[in-house]
Amino acid sequence: MSNNKYIFITTPIYYVNAKPHIGHAYTTVVCDVYARFCHMMGYNVKFSTGTDEHGKKVEQSAKKNNRTPQQFADEVSALFKNLLPILNITNDDFIRTTEFRHKKTVEHFWKKLYDAGYIYLGEYKGWYDIQNEAYFTEKELVDGKSPLGGNVVYMEEPCYFFKLSAFGDRLLAYYEEHPDFIFPASRRNEMISFIRQGLTDLAISRTTFSWGIPVPNDPKHVVYVWLDALTNYLTVNGYPTNENQNEDPYWQNVIHFVGKEIVRFHAIYWVAFLMAVGINPPQKIVSHGWWLSEGQKMSKSLGNVQNPYDYCAEFGSDALRYYLLRELTFGSDGNFSRESFINRYNSILANSYGNLCNRVLSFIQKYCNGTIERPVEITDEDEKFYQAIDANINVCPDLIHKFSFNKYLEKMENAITLSNQYIDFQKPWTFKTSDKNRMNTILYVCLENIYKIAIMLSPVIPSTAEKLMKILKLKPTFTFDGNNRLPNTVELNELEILFPKH
Repeated sequence: MSNNKYIFITTPIYYVNAKPHIGHAYTTVVCDVYARFCHMMGYNVKFSTGTDEHGKKVEQSAKKNNRTPQQFADEVSALFKNLLPILNITNDDFIRTTEFRHKKTVEHFWKKLYDAGYIYLGEYKGWYDIQNEAYFTEKELVDGKSPLGGNVVYMEEPCYFFKLSAFGDRLLAYYEEHPDFIFPASRRNEMISFIRQGLTDLAISRTTFSWGIPVPNDPKHVVYVWLDALTNYLTVNGYPTNENQNEDPYWQNVIHFVGKEIVRFHAIYWVAFLMAVGINPPQKIVSHGWWLSEGQKMSKSLGNVQNPYDYCAEFGSDALRYYLLRELTFGSDGNFSRESFINRYNSILANSYGNLCNRVLSFIQKYCNGTIERPVEITDEDEKFYQAIDANINVCPDLIHKFSFNKYLEKMENAITLSNQYIDFQKPWTFKTSDKNRMNTILYVCLENIYKIAIMLSPVIPSTAEKLMKILKLKPTFTFDGNNRLPNTVELNELEILFPKH
């Protein structure tokens, strides 16, 4: 991450040919956790998501559902937008490619590419994957399908081309100068290999359907959906009114989070488009893997599509957010199963973390009349406990910066386990009558570490962190300076169970 205090975090915009599933939820939650963490670290954050609504596939899906393309796009886009508050997402913008502001961006961007001499009219002959709205050469097909797994059709049509072939050396040089530009390194290596095979010019318009943004000065053509979609990031950042993006503090620190199947579009096509018009590429393209469901790829026909709405309704959004980040090693594929979800919910959130909070808070409520004071002195054992908790917490920012979300949560689980062990070993209940000062010290030390843990977990389980702050009568404003301390006097509100067991 660069040293400036501005950051622009984006999800890919989601294609509206189908309802949102757990994979969409995962990408959005990852971005939200990263955005919340950056807020905690004092960054000015811009965080956008949205929907990609043009293209032949949408036109076909609309017809199948007896809708106009706009009606169909409106309905499905609303499903994605309505999921955001359910998942407790803190996005600043929701961009739709059918919006007027975006149309203006695409038109202006096209003209800039054209005026720079990178667009020419020709004829496309080759294979087209309608499902993924992508063009492929004969040599790229795998067993008669596109490398993304979609069925392909052979197409011949007049279209405009972008001179992608002119950017191979520039892209490789950029990757060399910015070795951390694509994460993880395996995706970077894939892009380098693809470029070294030789880039061909990219078809960037279509004439066989009309659902798209018309090409400026040639409305028989519509803009290729990927050129249309990728420019959403500029729309969100005020382009073309804010045309000098290179001077914009947010554009100087852009992080695109994407699924592994669309790295090429972002790391090659998008970067080349930007280079062509003189706009700096993003700081980083961060790619994650796919979720399988019960060991198989999610499919409506198999009936194994995991619905994020259902899990949020049954367990709460915090539980789903936690599972998604803890279960999957970021960048790799993972398996989503209801059984593993419930096991992790009960063992970590309900039994370990929820029980820790409940036993300490209940004890303070019952034996300290709901009020506890900072102790004048603490023992060496107490100090060692503080240090052990801090040792786990203080490595978390670096892990989050490296997108090691599951390792970050592993460290937090270590801190929770240490806290439970501290109570079991110190046995505050044995001092109820013999040494109330010692009882108070043990409880306060443990409560302060619960507080630290809550702050560090707040990007992942924000609702729970807010509930805990309400119980402690503290404002739910989360900042991280490595030295978060409770007030000298803590007075508890009414308690509530944070994670009811399932």
